[in-house]
Amino acid sequence: MKFVKFRPSHTRPATVARGRFAPALVTALTALALLGVVPVAAHASSGISQYDQPKYPASFTHFDYADPDVPVHGTLNFQNYDEAQSYDSLNPYLVRGSPAPYIKTLMFDTLMQRSWDELASEYALIANDVEVAPDLTSATFHINPAARFSNGDPITAADVKYSFDTLESPQASPVFSAQFSVIKRAVVIDKSTIRFDFKQAERDGPLIAGDLPVFSPKWGMRADGTRPPFDQIATSPPIASSAYLIEARKNDKAITYRRNPTYWASDLPTRRGMFRFERINFRLYLDQYTKLEAFKAGNDDVDVEYSATQWARKYVGKNFKNGLLKKGEFDDGPAQMQGFLFNLRKPMFKDPRVRRALGLAFDYDWMNRMMFYGQYRRTNSYWEASPFGATGMPGPKELALLEPLRGSIPPEAFGPMLKQPDTIPPHSLRDNLKQARDLLAQAGWHYRDGALRDANGTAMSIEFMDDQPGMDRLTLPYMQALGNLGIQTNFREIDSALYQKRLDNFEYDMTTFIYPPVTIPGIELTRRFGSAAASQPGSENYPGIKSKAVDSLIKSALSATTLDDLEAATRALDRVMIYSYYLVPQYYSPGARIGYKNTLGFPKVVPNSYQYEDWVINYWYLKPAKTPGAAATAAAASGSAAH
Repeated sequence: MKFVKFRPSHTRPATVARGRFAPALVTALTALALLGVVPVAAHASSGISQYDQPKYPASFTHFDYADPDVPVHGTLNFQNYDEAQSYDSLNPYLVRGSPAPYIKTLMFDTLMQRSWDELASEYALIANDVEVAPDLTSATFHINPAARFSNGDPITAADVKYSFDTLESPQASPVFSAQFSVIKRAVVIDKSTIRFDFKQAERDGPLIAGDLPVFSPKWGMRADGTRPPFDQIATSPPIASSAYLIEARKNDKAITYRRNPTYWASDLPTRRGMFRFERINFRLYLDQYTKLEAFKAGNDDVDVEYSATQWARKYVGKNFKNGLLKKGEFDDGPAQMQGFLFNLRKPMFKDPRVRRALGLAFDYDWMNRMMFYGQYRRTNSYWEASPFGATGMPGPKELALLEPLRGSIPPEAFGPMLKQPDTIPPHSLRDNLKQARDLLAQAGWHYRDGALRDANGTAMSIEFMDDQPGMDRLTLPYMQALGNLGIQTNFREIDSALYQKRLDNFEYDMTTFIYPPVTIPGIELTRRFGSAAASQPGSENYPGIKSKAVDSLIKSALSATTLDDLEAATRALDRVMIYSYYLVPQYYSPGARIGYKNTLGFPKVVPNSYQYEDWVINYWYLKPAKTPGAAATAAAASGSAAH
């Protein structure tokens, strides 16, 4: 199975599935203020929640899913991150270039830290508390006096403003201006205090502001004291605000990060038990097969596996038999939406009947049985395995949102939630293709002269673009089924850098893509599905969705004042988008599959929602050696600092 993280934060992360952390204190009044229930005086708090009170009290010492007692030592030898096969930039905030693996999290802290076991809460990190205005139109953050950049400079409110203004500028990727689009401006109150004014009353505005990464204005500064434009700072090592520094770069396929021994936040509750490796090596491989063989040979410590076939058949060999390597399966929270994405900017995909017909040609059940060893489940929702996804008939609140849109949305949205077509008897792919043929005919596509053609005689021809070796196994059976309808297809595999460039500029017909899961839907809805993002290169609206109805439901979701209202809005949105057939849903895995060396340990508590690679890098650790002899063995197994 393929897993694609959106770029450049590709966090989720920079959204909600990834996090930023610290101590928590929210009074009942503050919680009510966040809910917008009653106007109250602003109250400084080191923890805030979008709904109700945060889970962790003011006295908490660490997150439940962190092990605070393990020491910082050893080296983690990791593999590809974000599927990047190479990198050419040390700046993860630009639209161009491929950033060094995981550099954004390892080198840039945010104002506050998201919790991975709550819907939407965050705790103090660079900011040690925040005051939310009674009318929800602003939030004021106070910078921890101990906060420092890696060069020793204190982190100030001016640095925070510089970071925000830079990410809002055309020199940064539009992903970030979209992420922080609810913020009107950042105002420096004094050296340690900054206020974010929102464009309107925003329930999640304070948390979005808390997600802001902070970087130094001195990053990339020339010897003469001048600073180049931000979009030209690509090869200068960042001045870190987080726990790691760049120690070595061998080439565009390897990088070593070293933990900053003077990292100021090491003992904060949001950082205790986090970043436990002295060094982290990344080696980028060209394909998943080479990557797996390197892991099996003991060259790397961890391999996060997304291929069911690989997991079922290839995790064998002497190092599994002798116990050096292990296989682990871990529970996960909300599922991602993975599917064959249509580029609606292409005329042949404009008609929803065409898109629905192409979805009928995807035989998931055969693939799961014959290729995936029954390890996957079918995706039927943009918020699968989440309370925000639609099921059954729409409830009263959903209908109240859908009814004003009647006539501009698919009428099926008022009925039961769509169950994706299956080929389980009495159904069959043959029957599905007959339905597809009829839908295509209704849309003006007929088979003649050896191809499916429109009224002008133009044949339907689709190029499937991908950057991951092995995805042809998934795509070719689907292409064969499309061929039975007379559709001409071809599969084009390109390297990850070119793939991302074409994706950012919407230069493709169809591709397999994942919208990473979020614990609670929010501003990322506008980036992924909003009309304004459809024509903005580098945005996450890859299908090119331009729908006033979708925009209206996104607005309802973002303005919801209770969790119940938010669930109703996202479920209504789910129905409209599923019945609009913007993609062909594929499947998801109910948990993480991770191969790892027996020298690695992990906390007993698994987070509710997490990116698999992030969990390993952020919270796993090298087991302490019990004897001098064991220490030498562990060091050899995990790799020395010079490795």
